Order: sequence, then C-alpha cells, then structure tokens
Amino acid sequence: MSAGSTGRTGTVGVGVIGAGNISSQYLENLTKFRDVEVRMVADLDLARAESQATTYGVAAHGTVDELLSRDDIEIVVNLTIPAVHTEVGRQIVAAGKNVWSEKPLALDAESGAELLSAAREAGLRVACAPDTVLGGGIQSALRAIGRGDIGEPLTATTMFHVPGPDAWHPDPDFLFAVGAGPLFDMGPYYVTTLVHAFGSASRVSAVSSKSFERRTIGSGPRAGETFPVEVPTHHAALISFEGGQSAQSTFSFQNALPRMGFVEISGTEGTIVLPDPNMFDGDSTLWRFGQEEPETLTASGSFWGRGSGVVDLARAIRGGDDEKASGAVAAHVLDVLLAVSTAAEQGSPVDVTSSVPKPTPLPEGWDPAAATL
Repeated sequence: MSAGSTGRTGTVGVGVIGAGNISSQYLENLTKFRDVEVRMVADLDLARAESQATTYGVAAHGTVDELLSRDDIEIVVNLTIPAVHTEVGRQIVAAGKNVWSEKPLALDAESGAELLSAAREAGLRVACAPDTVLGGGIQSALRAIGRGDIGEPLTATTMFHVPGPDAWHPDPDFLFAVGAGPLFDMGPYYVTTLVHAFGSASRVSAVSSKSFERRTIGSGPRAGETFPVEVPTHHAALISFEGGQSAQSTFSFQNALPRMGFVEISGTEGTIVLPDPNMFDGDSTLWRFGQEEPETLTASGSFWGRGSGVVDLARAIRGGDDEKASGAVAAHVLDVLLAVSTAAEQGSPVDVTSSVPKPTPLPEGWDPAAATL
C-alpha cells in the first residue's frame, strides 16, 4: 500500500507490540539499522516487554496504549499472535501510525481488506511479512529472471515437505489448528515468491488430505500426549497467473522424506532453482538448454534478516515510493492460500479476484543497514 510522503524527515521512530520469541530476531536487527530507531516495546506481559527492551537497549517499555499514544513513533511492528493481527492493526491505524505486521496479515480476506481500507482512508501504510523475499538470495534470483536468464518465465514447481512439527515442537497443537497447517504456516513464503516472480494469481485448483486425525507430541514436557488435527496436513495446488504462467505447489506435514525450500522456475531458455524462500541468503542454480553443466548464481544484496521490510517501509514513507513487502501483496497471497483451501474442500477450481502489480526487484546494492534518511 503506497501513500505520499508524510513531510517528516530523518530517522523513523518504531514501536514493537509483542515481546515473544520472534521479537528477538526483529530487535536484534532493528536496533542496528540506522534509518529507524526502536523507541518502545509493549506487551500484555509488562515484565516480558521490560526484559526485551533491556536486552536490546530500547529506552522505553510498557503497555500498548502507552506506545500508541507516542507522537515520535511512526511505524508499529505488530508481532502479536495471528488471531489478533487485524484487531491490533486497526488499533495502530486508529492511532495514526503505519503498520508492519508479521504474517499472516489476517485469517480471512474480509478482515485483511478492512485493515487496508482503514489505512488507505487515513493516509497510512500497511506492510507485512515475509520480508525474506527482500533478502539477497531471492532478490538475486528475481534479478536474474528479470534480465532474461531463463527467457520468458512460464512455469514453477515449489515443495515444502516435512513429517510435521509434532515430532520436535514442544507445543505443536496450534500448527495443526484452523488458520495454520502447512498451507497457512509455510505457504506465505512460497506464494509470495511466486507473486514477485510472476505477478498476480488468477485461478487455483487443489486437493488435500489428512494423514492422521490425532498426532502425538514427540518432545518436551508434553511428550507422548496426543492432540486433534483440525486441518488438512497436505495440499497440492495448481496456481494459474494473470500473465499465463502456472505453478505446481505442495505444502505437506505428512512426508517422511523432508524436501523443503524448493522453488524451481522454468522459462523458454532455461530453468532456475531459487534458494529457500524462508531464508534471506542462498545462491541460485541456473540450467540453460544445450548447456551440459549448470551455473551457480552467487547471491548478492542484503542478508540481514527479519526487520529488513520495516526499513523498506520507512524509506518508502519518507520518499513516497511503494514498499515492496506491501499489505496489498500480503492480502493477495492470503487470497491465493484461501483459494487453495476452498478449491480442495469443494473439489473445483476457485478464481482469485484480487490483483496487485508485480513488485520490481530491489537494486543489487540495497542495504537496510545504510543511513539514507
């Protein structure tokens, strides 16, 4: 979502709501990026907010209301649980601040659309994870596709296949509940990459299955305890795109042979295998027709990690440009994932009605740690 420049200049003030585990990855980087300054950490658990603020040298900590009342905070990083992402996002917008949300943007299309509409009416921006797509690994591959290394891109294959997090996660129940499963937990990384490569999706066909009605926790203090599986643990989808491209994508928690991080895109002149879309780094491999050996395309760009998208948002706010990891892209990705789920349930194709412009790759020298504002 783009909006004009605010008229402010200089470093962009940032607040963080949610001091859970993922906040450490964000705070580790955001406190080092010079175009933003983390000015407060808030959480329902005040002791946890204080602990994270102290650990990462953030000057203030406290309640959500205290954070939202501060005039020196322009972007609020929403790291709450997925079920309240849109509720907290609307509070942030109502306080006159821009939103960076962890994935997913919402659990349903209507809530996501309402958040984007509220921000648009207020002249504010919503951006959303995953920002792994901004890392040097995926960006280098996208630049290679853009300069014609595989000719005209035509098809893609993506795979995320694992036995399931119940084997290692001490509290895996939520990963098998409504709103999760392999489709909604891991799907955003893969589908976001496809949207950056191909543009908007237009139609989806899919099938799904569930290997077990209950699973057993394999580690931690609850080891041996069983829990219900609420959602399919395997989705296989055929995604059609507005530009005529197509992708075969599978998301599975029921494969004994792990194969994850696989994204392959083929075109009229070759095939490129991208790095893991859940990572910020990684080289690509390029095969050309008539060439006996593949080429390694060494990744270049930023490998900083989570929080990079917050800096991109801050710079877009100052310059009036479009942010790459936009809320509009995240909402479209959510629409695609919901279409996969619905198509599998009803046994017939589902049209994807939303559409977004295909994001352009970042410049090779893009560096979220640089001082540019």
